[in-house]
Amino acid sequence: MTTHDIATDTAPADICTEAEIQDLVHTFYAKARADEALGPIFNGMVHDWDEHLATLSDFWSAVILGTRRFTGMPMPKHAAMPNLKAELFERWLVLFGETTDALPNRALADAAQEMAKRMARSLWYGYQLSRDPNQPLTELRSPAHPEPHPEARPA
Repeated sequence: MTTHDIATDTAPADICTEAEIQDLVHTFYAKARADEALGPIFNGMVHDWDEHLATLSDFWSAVILGTRRFTGMPMPKHAAMPNLKAELFERWLVLFGETTDALPNRALADAAQEMAKRMARSLWYGYQLSRDPNQPLTELRSPAHPEPHPEARPA
């Protein structure tokens, strides 16, 4: 998945500022890093958080504002991770929703939430297909469920 696949060609440049995107990224990933289920995964995979947050800010800038700074390919990196489960993607969406719900800029919040749902679904599908392309795909539950699944918690 590239940003061209997920960004809209009509994304208004005035929906938010770069500073708002950076704040969203930093706030969300601070929550994710501290989360009981997601924290161990992120902290185990990311070795330079400053660099990763800059990359994620570029990614979200591309998705929301249509900038072209991000050049990575998230799908192969996510597909290569071991032992991901739907519950982890769902937990990511819950935390992301909590973060965007707190934003004063509702246009940014709505756009980011919609794109996050699409990305989580796409990454989850890609992950499943990379594991066993002959198995039927399972859907993610709606992020309206605020409590994480018990299976999403590390043992």
